[in-house]
Amino acid sequence: MLLRKITIGHNNKGSSAGWACDKVVVDDMGNKEVYEFPVNAWFDISEGDGKIQRDVLAGATQPMAIVYNVQVMTGDIRGAGTNSKIHFVMHGRKGIKNSGKLFLEGGTFERAQIDIFNVELLELLSPLSRVTIGHDNAGISCGWYCEKVTVYCPFTGLEQVFPCGRWLDEDDGDGLVERELYEMVSLRQKKQKKFPWSLKCFFYSTLSICVNRLQLQYIFLKGSYDHYLVYLVVTYMFFYCCLIVIKYRVTICTGNISGSGTDASVYSNIIGDLGDTGERLMFMSQNNANKFEKGNHDEFLVEAVTLGQIKRVRIGHDGRGGGCGWFLDKVMIREEGQPEASSIEFPCYRWLDRNEDDGQILRELVPTDDAVDYHIAIKTGSINGASSDSKVFVKLYGEKNDTNKMLLVVSDNDLGNYFETGQTDIFTIETFDIGKINRLLIGHTNEGLQAGWYLDSVQIWVPVHGVQYMFPIHRWLCKDEADGKVEVEIYPSEMLEIEKLINYEVTVVTGDVWTGGTDANVFLQIYGEEGKTELIQLKSRSNNFERGTTEIFRIEGLDVGRVYKIRIGHDSSGIGAGWFLEKVDVKRLVMAMVKPEKKEEDKKDKKKKKKKKEEEESPGELKEIVRTFSFPCGRWLARDEEDGEILVELRAEDYEDLEENSYEVHVFTGDMLGAGTDASVYINIYGEMGDTGERKLRKSNHLNKFERGQEDVFTITGMDLGPLKKLRMRHDNKQANVAWYLDRVEIFDVKDETMYFFPCQRWLAVDEDDGQLGRELVPVDEAFMKRDGDEEEESSPAQLGLEQKAMSTTFTMRVKTGEKKSAGTDANVYAILYGTKDDTDHSIMFQIFMQIC
Repeated sequence: MLLRKITIGHNNKGSSAGWACDKVVVDDMGNKEVYEFPVNAWFDISEGDGKIQRDVLAGATQPMAIVYNVQVMTGDIRGAGTNSKIHFVMHGRKGIKNSGKLFLEGGTFERAQIDIFNVELLELLSPLSRVTIGHDNAGISCGWYCEKVTVYCPFTGLEQVFPCGRWLDEDDGDGLVERELYEMVSLRQKKQKKFPWSLKCFFYSTLSICVNRLQLQYIFLKGSYDHYLVYLVVTYMFFYCCLIVIKYRVTICTGNISGSGTDASVYSNIIGDLGDTGERLMFMSQNNANKFEKGNHDEFLVEAVTLGQIKRVRIGHDGRGGGCGWFLDKVMIREEGQPEASSIEFPCYRWLDRNEDDGQILRELVPTDDAVDYHIAIKTGSINGASSDSKVFVKLYGEKNDTNKMLLVVSDNDLGNYFETGQTDIFTIETFDIGKINRLLIGHTNEGLQAGWYLDSVQIWVPVHGVQYMFPIHRWLCKDEADGKVEVEIYPSEMLEIEKLINYEVTVVTGDVWTGGTDANVFLQIYGEEGKTELIQLKSRSNNFERGTTEIFRIEGLDVGRVYKIRIGHDSSGIGAGWFLEKVDVKRLVMAMVKPEKKEEDKKDKKKKKKKKEEEESPGELKEIVRTFSFPCGRWLARDEEDGEILVELRAEDYEDLEENSYEVHVFTGDMLGAGTDASVYINIYGEMGDTGERKLRKSNHLNKFERGQEDVFTITGMDLGPLKKLRMRHDNKQANVAWYLDRVEIFDVKDETMYFFPCQRWLAVDEDDGQLGRELVPVDEAFMKRDGDEEEESSPAQLGLEQKAMSTTFTMRVKTGEKKSAGTDANVYAILYGTKDDTDHSIMFQIFMQIC
């Protein structure tokens, strides 16, 4: 018999159990054969890869093996953990081959914990028919409750789950301390296969392996000899010969805001569908001696093998020098000799600065049409010591492409210290469209006093795709815990449908007038023929809306169809809130018929004339194009300028069907004790062609507004709403006397000369009626209203209620407050209901919940 392999290891007992083995020689004296098994590895749980048992092939130069990822979950019941030594056996198909008894060293097997091990075998056993797991029943608290075992084999891409859910304890249940577990086939996952590659290099050059979009680059010094064993995702390998070298003209535009220039060294990498240029230093500008200064457009020539269609640009700097922070407007790229109109534009409009924005000094830029936001919610576990001080990074793998590793530096919800115990931190990554997410790599840099991290779960939602991905993890990323890994690759367990949004690019031009900029929060709402977006705040982490600046925001919102108007304004907060708005442009992708380009043809050729005529008559091809809607403004939005308004409605330049209109709003306060209010009152009027947005009722015909028995008249200007459908009234519950009894509202449409009647006859107060501070009112016929001089009887409240009910819908809402300590609130709680036709705004408020269930 010829020896093919050996398994060698030790039981890890004794005061100095660690062992470094060079090789094993076996002398088969009967057959007069000598077998040599090179090992050259540690057998020590605290050295090397932490293994104390290995399979070694005869004559192999490296102990190569197939790695199996084994996850053992201890149950979440009292006393479930164990101090015993756990052993494990994997059985191949039909039980013909097995792994032999493997001891899972380094695990803690504590209650509700997952212990992770990498097991190396020379045999391919996947898919497994069953597994055997047990313990030696030694030590104190040796009984163990095993929940399940999960085995993942990268070579086959199969992840199998073997449920247990029983005690391994001679004093509990059936007394067994070893069990055979069988797979629950419904939980099997098919993941991407990964194959082991052995790389041997002995030369001075750069080795680049390109495997299905994955590129590995190594540099070896002359005379060196290195051996690498790596796992790669492999599908196809392409070799390109007779490659064409092209010069690309790269124009880098530095912003025109204060301190936007940089003295740091700038690098870029141009990426196309046939490859990339690699990282290039932007050394010599073709048109400026001093590069990357404020307002500069620096041009560089980059020579590279043809990249095909350019998809994205990776650009950054080395962060060195006193003024290294840099505000980059955009990058434009075209082939040398081509006109400027052929340039591909990669917008940025952000800082590359460790002390500004999100702290990144490297950004990956894509054309606006291809940009996608990936929102990532990372939940740290609630167990003791789960938090981490280290820097966390992620990498997304998609069906179209993969991202690079990206540090998560500044969160959206900004909870101060990130990755604290039991905390969920939310980040947004803006990058190119990678398609459906296949898997996620997440880890940390292992820096800081408390680098170890217990990661509970990750959620990723992509509004423009209308999908949310769930990644349950429940494991340590720590050098001193579990398998010692500080990064892990995981697959989504579930994909959920969410509301699908589209990208809008909003360009805002602040006027170049004295004090024209603002420090207030700016909000925008987009209206189209198919609906409206939510009220969206225009913000970035840069200093926005400075005098004479043009800023571009990419926002996510509902597809509203053809855009016909916008509502834009600010909250008048901060010092210098007044703002001079010059204009707004809104861009979005639309489907349109595009005719083929006309070509010059010989007029004498009748066939060509006929073909040309057919092309002219052809409606063209349906394609996605960028449509721009322009909204000129040229006015102040300031309390102390012009009409004092801080909100304005603007009509699209090319939309002629919409006219401006004025509405006289008559507000009648009830004639009963305490009916008046000193609170600020707001109204939103709805018609068949949109709404006015919430407006504060400021200038009345009375100095003291909303007094008992008083009629206050206000004028609201905006785009024509068509026939009115409803209105919402609310107050902010501030000041001393806030309770308000609203009798009715009457609105006169100046353009159509029509009066609408909105009866209320109810309190807007937290301590009166049902406690609501806002009401939604619908119009009723004039016959239901009491008019001076009329001989008809006054309509009863019951009749008014029936009339209103016929035009409205009642929703019953149940809100459950959590059972945690201090879970309740004394604040005024509001809810917004979103429907296919409309939404309820935030005027449903509760001082006391209607029902606690």
